[in-house]
Amino acid sequence: MTATPADKLTPAQEAAILAEALPYIKRFHGKTIVVKYGGNAMTDEHLKQCFARDVVLLKLVGMNVVVVHGGGPQIENLLARVGKKGEFIQGMRVTDAETMEVVEMVLGGQVNKDVVNLINHAGGKAVGLTGKDGNFIRAQKLLLPNKDNPADLIDVGQVGDITQIDPSLIGHLESGGFIPVIAPIGVGKDGETYNINADVVAGKIAEVLKAEKLVLLTNTPGVLDQKGKLITGITPKQIDEMVDDGTLSGGMLPKIGSALDAAKNGVKSVHIIDGRVEHALLLEILTDHGVGTMIKSH
Repeated sequence: MTATPADKLTPAQEAAILAEALPYIKRFHGKTIVVKYGGNAMTDEHLKQCFARDVVLLKLVGMNVVVVHGGGPQIENLLARVGKKGEFIQGMRVTDAETMEVVEMVLGGQVNKDVVNLINHAGGKAVGLTGKDGNFIRAQKLLLPNKDNPADLIDVGQVGDITQIDPSLIGHLESGGFIPVIAPIGVGKDGETYNINADVVAGKIAEVLKAEKLVLLTNTPGVLDQKGKLITGITPKQIDEMVDDGTLSGGMLPKIGSALDAAKNGVKSVHIIDGRVEHALLLEILTDHGVGTMIKSH
């Protein structure tokens, strides 16, 4: 799906587009929108520019945008360069001490500053953070239940389970007109560093901030049924059935899990949208044309 070039729109069409956005701008003014930024939208140059402009526009019309980013492909690249192969269990990256160093370097350094720079270049005021800043994402070691024997817990290394999020740092930044850009790294009670799934961080931050929306950018059109067709609206019960029958698996599991938790815990709407579509964020938030799956809370 490509946008129509601006020079092909008549002034009347442009005005109609702006008018369509007005009720949404009014409805979401002053509200918090948490965006998980990942996938192609993060690696394709043109989509990167579209994303940054979308974030800046939403901020300028009065929404509080919080960006949480992943960085899987960038982590894989650096791991390959140091001769390590990435391994995943139930969609979670197995993280030994050496992998954790790479993860922190890539997420907290390279990727975080790239996203900040991108938004600032588009006219915003972005500030990069990890959960270590102000100790705002507290975590403990995550142990995954074995699917065949739930009592048997799997240790995936320095992967974190969030125990607490302190929203005050984000609040201070927002009140100063800044856009927080958060790398999904948490800190343990003894100062240990934890790699946390970015979808999980975005979901928990949305809950703590009582966000109006949680938007997860992905490399799929949204949640697909067994025939590969997009499901535009879905309930928790339907999701449980799709996990049980294997329709949802792999990297979609933490995404769907955090989306469900957020929907059940006060986030008004959760959207899993196609980050490969230009200006996907604006389409989802400011127009009648959604570009993904909306998860209803019941």
